[in-house]
Amino acid sequence: MSSVTLEVEVPSTFPADRVFKVFSDFDTIAPKVLPQVFKSIEIVQGNGDVGTIKTFTFGDAVPFTSAKYKVDALDVSNNSYSYSFIEGDNLMGILDSISYHVKVVPSEGGSVFKQTIKYNCKGDEKPAEEFLTKEKELYENTYKAIEAYAAAHPETY
Repeated sequence: MSSVTLEVEVPSTFPADRVFKVFSDFDTIAPKVLPQVFKSIEIVQGNGDVGTIKTFTFGDAVPFTSAKYKVDALDVSNNSYSYSFIEGDNLMGILDSISYHVKVVPSEGGSVFKQTIKYNCKGDEKPAEEFLTKEKELYENTYKAIEAYAAAHPETY
């Protein structure tokens, strides 16, 4: 099975634990700050820990309607989180799954949000470069929107 990997890194002035805390509330924040991308995110099974399954309903700004994802790993002490999209039209008929690993690492003056996305292909067909470029921009813009929300709500984050 072939795959394509995308790396996203976004520096932040926030400390790593604060960034991770904000992203722990992604399901609530994302539909508020980017409703055109994330219409809703709902837990269908579990309590948020490893094994939890969530349903994403996408907004009009993305070419997909819905997807299911599963929480694969969660390590709060190391500010890391892994999950996989396992079902939905975002797999484009050519992917078995899309695996994500998020890690927020401390850096001088803040932290770096690092996200590795692995597109696990069913066969030889892979996502187009243009698609991957747009995906990377979407992930970076999503990060920035979530961070801006946190900056506007310092009492919570």
